[in-house]
Order: sequence, then structure tokens, then C-alpha cells
Amino acid sequence: MGAFYETIPQSLIQWIIEQKLFWVGTAPLSSAGHVNLSPKGGQYFGVIDERTFWYMDLTGSGNETISHLLEPNNGRITVLFNAFEGPPKIVRLWGNGRVLENGTEAFSTFVDLHKVQTIPGTRTIIVVDIHQVGSSCGFSVPFYEFKEFRPTLNDFFERKDRKFREGKTEESMDRYWALKNAYSMDGLPGMPRGLAAGKREKVTPLKKMVGPLAPTRYRDGQGFGTSQVLVMLLASFLLGAILMSYAPLLLPDGSSELLESVVGKTRSNDGSALVHG
Repeated sequence: MGAFYETIPQSLIQWIIEQKLFWVGTAPLSSAGHVNLSPKGGQYFGVIDERTFWYMDLTGSGNETISHLLEPNNGRITVLFNAFEGPPKIVRLWGNGRVLENGTEAFSTFVDLHKVQTIPGTRTIIVVDIHQVGSSCGFSVPFYEFKEFRPTLNDFFERKDRKFREGKTEESMDRYWALKNAYSMDGLPGMPRGLAAGKREKVTPLKKMVGPLAPTRYRDGQGFGTSQVLVMLLASFLLGAILMSYAPLLLPDGSSELLESVVGKTRSNDGSALVHG
């Protein structure tokens, strides 16, 4: 049966640490934005105490989580674990996420304090300040047997780091972050180091969405940008003007007089339009 807690129960902490895979869910504040769900594998995470979870964020082609957590007044994050072996179990951690970017004092302090072994490609530490924990049955989650961690990502960035150290400046992590981690798919700013490197080294960020619905910038509110609202207002005004101009030609005999009568009743004696609420 499902249960909720204000903190991580002691009975769940060791179980969390033993997991090989978890998911991270975030979203922008805009209802026009895209919800993101990222799988995280490996042994790069931990539980500091009953209210604090962390994981080492490795570099990838996307950076939705970072952008969402850095968005002003956002920071919402959900971390999900589920059992693939043994008794069924699902555990969710709800909280606010903090981004400790590689190269900052906050990152170095955390790494030193908690003895985190960083690897090439480490871009941030994500710290989750938990305000709610939930567990549920997981009865429908299938069994899977763990084989081994996939080394592809680590190998890729080890080679990239080696090339950079050999003098190939185009292989720098800053240039990679500028290309792929400077903005989210919705146009939210991403890694500060990526943004700074893009300006410094004139790297054009990768376009992440295609097709007519791909945003050209971040859209807040209910999904309509200011320019879109202005276009709709202008189109409505022009349509109204056209209808009023051609109505006498399009309406049957007598209808134009009726239209003028209706319009006239919406005018005050001094000629200004009345507003009916």
C-alpha cells in the first residue's frame, strides 16, 4: 500500500543506495514547455541525510534538468526508484533541486566534503532538498536482472579529456557545453559555463527542436508569446474592419439596416462605444 513521509525513512535509505537506476523528472514553469524525464545509471549518487539526496550529473546532449532547476522560482524535481528484483517497491522523492556547477566553489566544497569521485564529463552535482517521500506497491513493474553498467559515456569523455590535454582545444568541455548545454529545448538558459563559453568562443548553440511548432525562444504563460498575441489582435481588428466594410454587400436586403441599428445602439450619445460587462 502507498505511504507518505516528510523525510526518507531509515528503512529505505540503504535500499535507495543499492539501486542501479533511477529517474529524474522536472518541468519548466511555462505550460507551453516540455516535461522532462531522464534516466540515471551508475553509482554516482547518495543520501546525505533523511532530507537530502544528491547525484553527480554527467554531461550529455541535453540539459533539461539543469535549465528547469535554474529557472527563477522553479527548482521542482522528482526522483523515482523502483525495484527490479526482490519485493516490489516504488519510491519517489519530491523536493527542490540545487545545481552545483563544475568549477564553482560550491561544487568543489561539496566534492571535498562528501569525498565524491568525479570523472571526466562531470558537469554538475544536483542536490535535492526533500520535502516529501512516497512509497507505493510496484506490483506491475517487471523483473529485470542487472548485468553491468554501460561504460560508453565514461569512455567517450575520457577520450575527449585526453585529446584536450594533448592540446586539442576544440575538444574542451566548455565548447561542448556551449554547443549542447547552453539552452533547453524550450529556450531556457542552461549551464552558465556553457553560456559564457559560447559568447567567449563564438559557439552557436545547437537547435534542439524541429518543425513548425519548434519555439524560437522561451514562451511563458499559457503558451502564447507577446508577438503571437499582437498578431492575433491585429488579425482580429483587420477581420472586423473587413466585415463592417463589406457587410452591406454580403447581407440580404434589410439586413444592413438591422446591422447599423445594432451597432448604433452600442454607441453612447457622444459617439463613444459602450462597454457591457
